[in-house]
Amino acid sequence: MPFDFGTIDTGDTAWVLTSAALVLVMTPGLAFFYGGMVRVENVLSMIRQNFFCMGIVSVLWVLVTYSPAFGGANGFVGGFDHVGLDHMNVQVAGYTGPAAQTIPSVVFVCFQLMFAVITPALITGASADRFRFSAFAMFIALWSVLVYGLVAHWVFSPTGWLYEHGAEDFAGGTVVHANAGSALHADELAGSAFVNTNTAAACAMLGWILVERLRDAMASTLGAASGAVAGLVAITPAAGYVTPVGSIVIGFLAGGACALATAVKGKVGIDDALDVGAVHLVGGALGALLIGLLGSSDIGGRDGVFYGGGSSLLREQVVAVAAVVAYSFAASLIIAGAVRLVHRLRVTPDEEIEGLDTTQHSEVAYRL
Repeated sequence: MPFDFGTIDTGDTAWVLTSAALVLVMTPGLAFFYGGMVRVENVLSMIRQNFFCMGIVSVLWVLVTYSPAFGGANGFVGGFDHVGLDHMNVQVAGYTGPAAQTIPSVVFVCFQLMFAVITPALITGASADRFRFSAFAMFIALWSVLVYGLVAHWVFSPTGWLYEHGAEDFAGGTVVHANAGSALHADELAGSAFVNTNTAAACAMLGWILVERLRDAMASTLGAASGAVAGLVAITPAAGYVTPVGSIVIGFLAGGACALATAVKGKVGIDDALDVGAVHLVGGALGALLIGLLGSSDIGGRDGVFYGGGSSLLREQVVAVAAVVAYSFAASLIIAGAVRLVHRLRVTPDEEIEGLDTTQHSEVAYRL
């Protein structure tokens, strides 16, 4: 359907563009955050991988990924009508009625691009100090289209099958983690999402350092920062669906649960260098599931169990989390296996000891 440019709201447009710029800054911020957590021999490698994501994903988003993510072909894949950002004069599929589009389609493209960029960048923390750069480049290029593009359609697009089933994910707990700009309007919902986001991050920080204090007899600075991140992760799917009190519960539970989850990888033999699974997988899934309990129609969406809505929303959230985790895990394994057929994935033990800055990029960050 052609988009009526007379319905554009300049305030909404300015808000979404501003939010897009803020989300973009998250990726270099992540690069420096992760860079501070790895050995000095791998700082530049970590920064380069994150900045590479900004480059390759941006190009692929324009050429391919946006179309299967937000086209309207069917519930599983959006189709290819918008390849090369063609047909930007039509409305984004599914945004009608109460959710009617008030920003140009190309602005929506920019906003969603920033989520697509930071999602694969998060992966770099799990494979820090290990991934051969050329193999990483191939993996990320394929993953951003075949995994992110499809999952974003299922969850974010109003024509996606999980969205149509009633699953709620305001800003990306199952896909990625975003901000109040996901309201797509400069309105009360955006304000509620902002308050909830800040509140949950604060409570999660407190929850994490409390666990550290009880478990380790002292709380760490890195733990405080990781706790805040865990809260941001957990609240993003729920930011526009829960009350401020609900955000306190989600944040505190996420901080504690993610802190406890960091101890699991050593016991089960998971190689996750910077605890990406403990923070982002556990936090994102927990936040998405808690919508089923704490969702409030007074804010947006449907009522959860604790607000008299019954268990239907909780069931939809369970299905959404299970489907996204299962598909993402299986597809990632297949992509990694395909890349491995043509290129070795991991650096050699000697290269790992020497560091990726010199072995992969012939650079040194610090000469101390």
